[in-house]
Amino acid sequence: MTEPARSPFAHVRDELVHQGAVVSFYDGWFRGPDGREFRRDVVRHPGAVSAVALDRDANDDWHVYLVRQYRAPIDADLWEIPAGKLDIAGEAPDVAVARELAEEIGRAAGTLEHLIDFHHSPGFCDELQHIYLARDLTTVGHQADGLEEEYMVVDRVLLTEAVAMTLDGRITDGKSIAGLLAAARTLGV
Repeated sequence: MTEPARSPFAHVRDELVHQGAVVSFYDGWFRGPDGREFRRDVVRHPGAVSAVALDRDANDDWHVYLVRQYRAPIDADLWEIPAGKLDIAGEAPDVAVARELAEEIGRAAGTLEHLIDFHHSPGFCDELQHIYLARDLTTVGHQADGLEEEYMVVDRVLLTEAVAMTLDGRITDGKSIAGLLAAARTLGV
């Protein structure tokens, strides 16, 4: 990933407000180009991985695995690509995404290709998402991790249909939109 451009702004310090199970909340203090300090709400996140997991049907059409799971902050079920946190110290993103594929859809990728990285909401959160293209899938034991994953629905749809879902509002999850559109572009779909 290309590093962001250097800025005349500077981070001064963080003051922990609350340590959550997944994220940490801080009062972040910064200095502007003119020397004035200012405060912003900052959420620190360990980072995350996701995968556009693909296989082909008898007609040679690409299919993608989607999961529909409950998301507490919006109190709704969402269609998403398989994903998870970088919550094991020192674990590389490609290793983490392989673990998440097994946990969420019971698949392992024979081929794993990095697609894109992006920041979800850089106005308040430092979460960086690493998205991969997973192909040559094989079935492995499903290893649900947590209550939401126990009740998660896994579906396999045409990649063209999943892209249509991003454009008509059936998929509203940012990582899934970015990943599906990047995969379609990469594959020429």
